[in-house]
Amino acid sequence: MSLTTSNPFPLGSKAPDFMLPDTVSGKILSLTGLKSDKATVIMFICNHCPYVKHVNKELVAMANKYIKKGVSFIGINSNDARRYPDDSPEQMTVVARKNNYPFPYLFDKTQEVAQAFDAACTPEFYVFNKDMSLVYHGQMDDSRPSNNIPVTGEDLAMALDLTLAGKPIQGIQKPGIGCGIKWL
Repeated sequence: MSLTTSNPFPLGSKAPDFMLPDTVSGKILSLTGLKSDKATVIMFICNHCPYVKHVNKELVAMANKYIKKGVSFIGINSNDARRYPDDSPEQMTVVARKNNYPFPYLFDKTQEVAQAFDAACTPEFYVFNKDMSLVYHGQMDDSRPSNNIPVTGEDLAMALDLTLAGKPIQGIQKPGIGCGIKWL
């Protein structure tokens, strides 16, 4: 496991559109059809990464809380499933159901979506406002599997609360840290 930090993605950038298969419903879903008119969270996650496993429970709780407020959550796995079979679409379905993901879990087989977002690691979070302009990019919180800091989701929650209130997000945005995306 190689520790990787997220690449810069300029605030104000528009979300790149995409169409990807949802591993639970089997449908092809688009950003246009999934986005919210309040806030949209795009998350690069996967099945086998210990950093994703570490935050999964709180991630599901946060998604359930903010979905009720009109926020859309979209999980995307861009890992090479041939070299990492734990991240195959079939295993994604198992993980999504086991964790009760309340959001679509999409498979980016060609990795074109990860490249469009300049995604580098899992987990990595992008928050877009109602206009689909990037207002936050980075980590969920300071917790990591081995640092004994509780998983709270405070950074992501702060970004969502300010976005929903129509307020700018002030301060330094902390990059996501986790496993590097497994490129083809």
